[in-house]
Amino acid sequence: MHPPTTLGPGDDPSHDPEYKPIGEYGVVGNLETVALIGRDGSVDWWCVPHVESPSLFARLLDAESGGHFAITPARSFEASQRYLDRTNVLQTRFETASGRATVTDFMPVPRTADGVEDAHRTLYRKVDCDDGPIELDVRFEPRFDYARTTPSVERSNHGVAAHGDDESAFLTSSVEFDLDEEGDDAPPAPGEAGTGTALTMAEGETRWFVLGYDRELPDRPAEHRRTLDDVVEYWRDWAHECPDDGTCPIGGPHHDLAVRSALALKLLIHADTGAICAAPTTSLPEDIGGVRNWDYRYNWIRDSAFTVQALAELGHVEEAKAYFELCLSHCSRGPPANIQPVYGLHGHDDLPERTLDHLAGYRNSSPVRIGNAAHEQRQLDIYGELIVGVHETTRYGAEITDRAWEAIRDIVDYVCDEWHRPDVGIWEVRDDPQNFVYSKVMCWAAIDRALRIVDETDYEGPVERWRDARAEIKETVLEEGYSDELDSFVRSFEADDQLDAATLRIPMVGFLSPDDERVQGTIDAVSDRLTTDDGLVERFEGDDGLPGEEGAFVVCSFWLVNALALAGRDDEARDLFEDVCEFVSPLGLLSEEIDRETGELLGNYPQAFSQIGLINGALALEDNTASRSGDTDG
Repeated sequence: MHPPTTLGPGDDPSHDPEYKPIGEYGVVGNLETVALIGRDGSVDWWCVPHVESPSLFARLLDAESGGHFAITPARSFEASQRYLDRTNVLQTRFETASGRATVTDFMPVPRTADGVEDAHRTLYRKVDCDDGPIELDVRFEPRFDYARTTPSVERSNHGVAAHGDDESAFLTSSVEFDLDEEGDDAPPAPGEAGTGTALTMAEGETRWFVLGYDRELPDRPAEHRRTLDDVVEYWRDWAHECPDDGTCPIGGPHHDLAVRSALALKLLIHADTGAICAAPTTSLPEDIGGVRNWDYRYNWIRDSAFTVQALAELGHVEEAKAYFELCLSHCSRGPPANIQPVYGLHGHDDLPERTLDHLAGYRNSSPVRIGNAAHEQRQLDIYGELIVGVHETTRYGAEITDRAWEAIRDIVDYVCDEWHRPDVGIWEVRDDPQNFVYSKVMCWAAIDRALRIVDETDYEGPVERWRDARAEIKETVLEEGYSDELDSFVRSFEADDQLDAATLRIPMVGFLSPDDERVQGTIDAVSDRLTTDDGLVERFEGDDGLPGEEGAFVVCSFWLVNALALAGRDDEARDLFEDVCEFVSPLGLLSEEIDRETGELLGNYPQAFSQIGLINGALALEDNTASRSGDTDG
């Protein structure tokens, strides 16, 4: 389904100004940051020291001047990528007329850093010649601070060093590099400084390239091999192999995709804080050439709650508990009205949205943005996702403290007072607020889960007031948020002739039973009006205050899978799931959206929401299979 990529000398990333399809990137990371590496062996995106830090390489957003680090055959070649089984260790395989080579990319996480300070802020690139000889071109062009700083590049003790205004990057290797400023030619023009080498490797030969941020590591192949072994062991221990006794939560043909999604999600979780970034990239467009380009390198409460639930179902309970603590810290920082939809990965709440006009943007899709104005928006659904996430996590052993319960009570009281007000909703519209149906449903869910906590613990609350508010929300949504004419829940009280795929989540949060006629009607309406023949689902009908088009939203397709599975429409759910999985990248990764015409991945990548959707869709199908066979404890 995914043949190798064939490239020629003109496709060398050092010279080709064109952009690779988003789905032709793999990712590696260290639980602090993530690098995107193309099928042509080029590191085109890496922010250091953290995923929300300025970039060192940004060729992804500007092919001419963004900077990159490429290891690529000098002649025409075919290329493919794969991950070592149950790891985030990436292998890129090249085949030319004369030979074959494999580039193995990885980063050590703190646990595997062998006690060396900041050793985990290092990208390791191991090059093996599998059949030779093979000629490779190595090109290192760092560009600090989103390519606003062209560094000086000079020789160092173990290779070369690039120095910016207040940061450095060190590339270690036994290979001799040619500095651009050396020789008889004139010095490079601004934006062209770097270093490279032509490398001919014989069969069985191995070379290492170790790129450290603000630290130089010596070229010690034996130590590098031990580090690789430690990294492989770390990821395989984390992913754990499913037992053969039938207790694996996802088996059969969907197992490998679900495990890959979980590994991708783990890369997005910051080791120090437990915060989860929505994606490791900024400004990959939802519409090629358009302005729908956003920075997703932050912690959305909504996305994170879904992420933790998916990981917990797969047995990764520690991540769920860590996020539980993070949620409670946000709850306790001030009054509920001050809780934001999105925070920085280190808890900072000021994310001013700015544009980087010096970058052309992916395939000339500008502007390139950093920061996100969503942190200033009013999104009432987040309170429901927050409390649902907290309640869900208690199933896995997390305990609610007195202080946490006080914060939860304050939130639920706030929801009781505010649920009737308009907001910008889950889709963060940049237009006038509306009374979005999904926001009301999640306000109901916040109150409902608080009442469940009262029933399940010794904590107390104004339960009569909460029950009255819960009942009032439900009555209002059923009266004003459901259209008899459309036989479906609608987008908002104001837009009662428009659909919203988010209403597919109504049975998932328990607002109505999956077999309720209104739920069934909503499933059918979304399938008819928002879904393509290939199973791709659009977010909603109507405007969001922004110009241009967008692709189909991946997670919405998986919500439709879940809704169909819950409704007992198993065959439809399974067919749809398999249709959507046809768009997964060769490495098992998904972006935010998919072009309805071409099937191309669009938007930031890999996207947590999409990978979560895949996991939850697979879990829903597995649950139904277990229920039919009787292999369930109820």
